[in-house]
Amino acid sequence: MNNALHRPGWIPASGHRLRVTGVHFDAVRIEGVWGELVAEWLIGATDDDAGPIVCEVSRGRWVYFLLAPGEAHRYDWPLGVQRLGGRSGCTVTYVGIPALTGNTWPLRWYSEPTPTAPYVDAGALLAAVAR
Repeated sequence: MNNALHRPGWIPASGHRLRVTGVHFDAVRIEGVWGELVAEWLIGATDDDAGPIVCEVSRGRWVYFLLAPGEAHRYDWPLGVQRLGGRSGCTVTYVGIPALTGNTWPLRWYSEPTPTAPYVDAGALLAAVAR
């Protein structure tokens, strides 16, 4: 999906950039095949309008689900799910964000933000994780 008409300011025009969690978004991170399955379930459940999901295509193949700021800490996530956001204590956490087009390796979009889904719905994500 290429949603070039909707590019929030935190998405770079080219390549990829690190963004601080808790500012423009919170993130929930899930490793490997489990993260990919959760992404597929979430996309299927929302008819391809799941909100922004970023995948790291090297090393651990982490999948990052981008939530509205402050949302990650409102839910109790199961073991294996890491929440990254403004309330992570003293730790500042960065997430790599790819551009919508061009060479963004080692990051890619599983699902891009849209005007109707600027963030992943945390409740729907929790349901997909529990599946």
